[in-house]
Amino acid sequence: MSAKHSIVVDGLSKKFELGALQRETMLRDRLVQSLRFLTRRKAKQGETLWALRDVSFSVAQGEVVGIIGRNGAGKSTLLKVLSRIMYPTSGSVQVNGRVAALLEVGTGFHEELTGRENIFLNGSILGMKRRDVTARLDEIVSFAGVERFIDTPIKRYSSGMRLRLGFAVAAYLDPDVLIIDEVLAVGDAGFQKKCLNTMQGLRNSGRTVLFVSHNMAAVENLCSRGIWIDSGRVREDGPAHEVIKSYMGSFADSQGGVDLQNVQARRGSGDIRYTAIEFVDREGQPLPVVRSGDTVVVRLRYQARTTVNFVSFGFRIATELGTLITETSTYHHGIDVPRVAPGSGYIELEIDALNLIPGRYVFSLGLTGTGQQLHDFVDNCAQLDVEHANIYNSGRQFDSRAGVVFFPQRWHFNGKPLTRETDLESELQDAASGS
Repeated sequence: MSAKHSIVVDGLSKKFELGALQRETMLRDRLVQSLRFLTRRKAKQGETLWALRDVSFSVAQGEVVGIIGRNGAGKSTLLKVLSRIMYPTSGSVQVNGRVAALLEVGTGFHEELTGRENIFLNGSILGMKRRDVTARLDEIVSFAGVERFIDTPIKRYSSGMRLRLGFAVAAYLDPDVLIIDEVLAVGDAGFQKKCLNTMQGLRNSGRTVLFVSHNMAAVENLCSRGIWIDSGRVREDGPAHEVIKSYMGSFADSQGGVDLQNVQARRGSGDIRYTAIEFVDREGQPLPVVRSGDTVVVRLRYQARTTVNFVSFGFRIATELGTLITETSTYHHGIDVPRVAPGSGYIELEIDALNLIPGRYVFSLGLTGTGQQLHDFVDNCAQLDVEHANIYNSGRQFDSRAGVVFFPQRWHFNGKPLTRETDLESELQDAASGS
């Protein structure tokens, strides 16, 4: 393996025999499986599940890679093989350097040992000397927030305490490769912020990180590269933003547009009517997925059966519950369309940034003429699903609790710009001393 690569995976496959005992499991799990084996019918011969099939990729030293995919796609199995918790059925895995993994809450902890003893145990497993672990002990305990309980057996820790200590141990014991599975799915907002900041620091320090999460904003924020695992295979491998876009697009049910020609529930003279609404990019290509803040071009196709004078093209956007978000038209923009000849055509509205919180939104279309004459109105005729994005480059997700829209914005403190990297504690002290 090249010294420049921390991980090389070549033709990796992992097969599970359904109903059979797995050699990789712990003694406790083997006993449980043995009992199940005695109380149920034997699985049919040849009944297998391929969790991974012919997976190949390499990760450069210092690279931060996001592993994404649906539940059951094989992501966790891949990480367990890389962490040497499981053995591959075929293929090879090479990992260069010390590996720290946080795959489940409390993974790697001995129930009867105290928090302090478990920290030293994990350090020894990583091949660290006692003095090196001691040098990092205070930092680990402080991050985990378990100062009062550090000499208490782990079995008495809550799941949140285990998670915090597990992440601190994995991140602060100086691993060459850090493997993290869904750590942001558990814990409060404060803990998630600390995790994100710590992983940002690991990235800047040149550590290799594999990060599995369903939080696409966090993956895009932290990772320069993404690998999409689908049904046990690598579906796409490339820049994180592009891989996330493709992955999220796989959920879309052809939301690129709606044919309106056969819609009967509409009002108006019919002299000119909408025939379709499409959501495309600036190059005119259909958008399989739209994310908060994306540029979106709304293309409105029409058919005029006669010459129509002074037409106003427009639409409304509302929430699923019917709350009007905005209404726009060529009339609102002061654009006069003096005449539309018989035949078909289209008109487009380019939205520079669709500043909607993730959710489903409903479009209603209207065509009016002189004196507000109504030619066509199609109510609630199209839906647009807006997906999560890394809106403020924070790795934080927004949902309906944040409202309906968001605005481009920046914070300042005493006239100085505030970012995640700002040492706010120092700023507050300077402000206090100057007051």
